[in-house]
Amino acid sequence: MEAPSSSDQYRSSSSSAGSPSAAAAAGRRYYFPRPGRPISFEDSPDWGDDITAAGPHTLTSASLASSSYPSPSPSLPEPPAPAFRERKVAGAALVWKELTVSVRDGGRRYCSGRVVKGSSGYALPGTLTVVMGPARSGKSTLLRAIAGRLRGAERMYGEVFINGVKSPLPYGSYGYVDRDDVLIESLTVREMLYYSALLQLPDVFSSKKAAVDDAIAAMSLGDYADKLIGGHCFAKRLPTGERRRVSIARELVMRPHVLFIDEPLYHLDSVSALLLMVTLKKLASTGCTVIFTMYQSSTEVFGLFDRICLLSNGNTLFFGETLACLQHFSNAGFPCPIMQSPTDHFLRAINTDFDRIIAMCKNLQDDQGDFSSVSMDTAVAIRTLEATYKSSAESASVESMIAKLTEKEGHYLKAKGRASDAARVGILTWRSLIIMSRDWKYFWSRLVLYMLLALSIGTMFINIGHSLSSVVVRVSSIFVFVSFVILLSVCGVPAHIDEVKIYSHEDANQHSGTSVFLLGHFLSSIPFLFLLSISSSLVFYFLIGLRNEFNFLMYFIITIFMCLLANEALMMIVAYIWLETYKCTLTLICLYVIMMLVAGYFRIREAIPSPVWNYPLSYMSLHTYAVQGLVENEYVGTSFAVGATRTIPGVQAVRGSYDISSSTGAKWVNLLVLLLMAVGYRVVLYVLLRLDVRRHVRLGRVSWPTIHTGAAPK
Repeated sequence: MEAPSSSDQYRSSSSSAGSPSAAAAAGRRYYFPRPGRPISFEDSPDWGDDITAAGPHTLTSASLASSSYPSPSPSLPEPPAPAFRERKVAGAALVWKELTVSVRDGGRRYCSGRVVKGSSGYALPGTLTVVMGPARSGKSTLLRAIAGRLRGAERMYGEVFINGVKSPLPYGSYGYVDRDDVLIESLTVREMLYYSALLQLPDVFSSKKAAVDDAIAAMSLGDYADKLIGGHCFAKRLPTGERRRVSIARELVMRPHVLFIDEPLYHLDSVSALLLMVTLKKLASTGCTVIFTMYQSSTEVFGLFDRICLLSNGNTLFFGETLACLQHFSNAGFPCPIMQSPTDHFLRAINTDFDRIIAMCKNLQDDQGDFSSVSMDTAVAIRTLEATYKSSAESASVESMIAKLTEKEGHYLKAKGRASDAARVGILTWRSLIIMSRDWKYFWSRLVLYMLLALSIGTMFINIGHSLSSVVVRVSSIFVFVSFVILLSVCGVPAHIDEVKIYSHEDANQHSGTSVFLLGHFLSSIPFLFLLSISSSLVFYFLIGLRNEFNFLMYFIITIFMCLLANEALMMIVAYIWLETYKCTLTLICLYVIMMLVAGYFRIREAIPSPVWNYPLSYMSLHTYAVQGLVENEYVGTSFAVGATRTIPGVQAVRGSYDISSSTGAKWVNLLVLLLMAVGYRVVLYVLLRLDVRRHVRLGRVSWPTIHTGAAPK
């Protein structure tokens, strides 16, 4: 008997995808492997076979929602079965038609290179739809465009329909999971989801707890529900796969109709990836419409997809059933080898980065021969696949389905209720208090450093007395203490960066808002900043031996507190600008050094050169007002004996080393300026966050998001 050729083997194993309409007679069917064998496309039945007789290895869409299907791999356990009754979700039919996304490239003109170009497709309730392609193919851009989350410099052309209605997705009807997991390390999984539910859902606590329990069970997180996400000294942090599940579960508390996930398998090993995709398959079986991007997957994971949208350089090379994609490549002259993963084969054919490998290996040989296996021209493959798809029956079937889904309007999705702003402020304040109390990066490390600083400076300048000769030393000790209190605050930079990242994620998903976040962070930081101020100030104040009166002591503490309050806002601004610990730390140190130089200690302010250094820098320095106010608090109203009969005011004694005012109200002016700086920095931060400046200047110029539903530019 003659052995079949490679192409014949491919056609016999995947030709079932060539005529998807043949499966419509009995509804959509899902093929699963025989027990004891992993999913393989060599096992897939031909459309000409009697699939109905396949027995337990074939499931219809009706039975899929009510029965558990076999594990894709016998060597891997399925996620634990949920101990609750699965809630059915009214999914939404999502259609995108002739979708094009252009990016403003530096100037006012929009270019269409390396973005989405005229993509059309659909995602149905109860199914998994994957957008696949190589890097920079437009996967994430297409996903953002469908979800209505384009960035400032991106512009969309085309139409998006939800249940036949041409409208954006309303609040609460969808969930969007970014590629990077942005989680709060110092919370447990249950706390993380519960606070997310409090921020998203209206004020009904019982329903929020039920939503959290459902999300935990849906993502098989029961074993990790009460474990800290970031771990602690006696426990490891949550594994990468479970962290990904938490990110998805956070969006499930709203029970969305549509779930968008950008790279769900990002940084996951093969076992975690398969378990996560099985979980998503079960989630889809409840009725939810799941659409996600993916770079590459194993054969077992690929077998769980319902539909695939294949992109390369923004062009749609295929949209349709997953098995039909294999037949599409075969019809175009690029059959998938028997022993190769389908996604590996797809990317090998359409990834232009392989052209560099071809150039490197053109005349190179190894011990087993030449590199003929990498000689495929990807540009030719892309053109051929695109042309074949446009003229194929699959493309006509997609257009027919899109027309059917959009010919009449279906159920209109309404926006869900959300928590009030006052409730969200209280929630964020309490959550931040818990985070700050548990995370050493926020204030506990600073508390230890501040106590060591106060002890060091206090013991260094102890017993300096109250004579005229001690004035310079006392002023120096105050300046050093204030300078190092501000300087050591840079150890809180990582925590501020995490806070900004959490805000950015929650604001993008409409879980929070700018004013809500700033007010919650401000209120939660007050007790910790006051603790830092009073603990370090008491140690320093009494070791140095400053004026032994309660009102002067309280002014000293309040001044340090106001200084830290203003500095917190400055640190948040820098953290928002850079979002990198090294850059933020370097920037803050440079700012603090400049503030120290122009504060009037090294050179009296009137003698500092006026352009730049005196004005405006010395007027913008925290050190200027903090040190000046503390020195005035210590010496205004005092006098020193000179000889037996003569005395001089304390202000006159200080002016030789530091310029202060003789007015008794001058120190309150300095305190007021520090308060205004604390408010002013927060106003600046509010403007930056509200305008989302970081996102709009990402490509070099400020631009604003616009949506245009007309024809795409040629």
